[in-house]
Amino acid sequence: MANITLTIGGREFMLACADGEEPHVTALARMIDEKLAQAGVVGQTEPRMLLFASLMLADELHELRRRPPQAVTPPPPLPSPPAPEIPAVLVEELARIADHVENLADLLEQKAPNA
Repeated sequence: MANITLTIGGREFMLACADGEEPHVTALARMIDEKLAQAGVVGQTEPRMLLFASLMLADELHELRRRPPQAVTPPPPLPSPPAPEIPAVLVEELARIADHVENLADLLEQKAPNA
């Protein structure tokens, strides 16, 4: 357990929290202190400051809960990896095979009976 000192509304408060949570708890205390400053109630009695801070934070939470959930847009698709470069020898061989297949198709069309 860690002990930290928080300053809220001009007053210091000692608090114990879990080890490693000190920055988070300190940030929360800053939020409360800012709410009190916005309301102009800094320096009032502790219960009154607590009441104002609680009401303001509860109002914020209420407004957030009333908002419709925002649509989550999916991340853009990852770019396609570049196509592997086909060696020139294979390109030439594929072209030769394609020519041969076309020649065979022409021969078959010539020999096929007319429909």
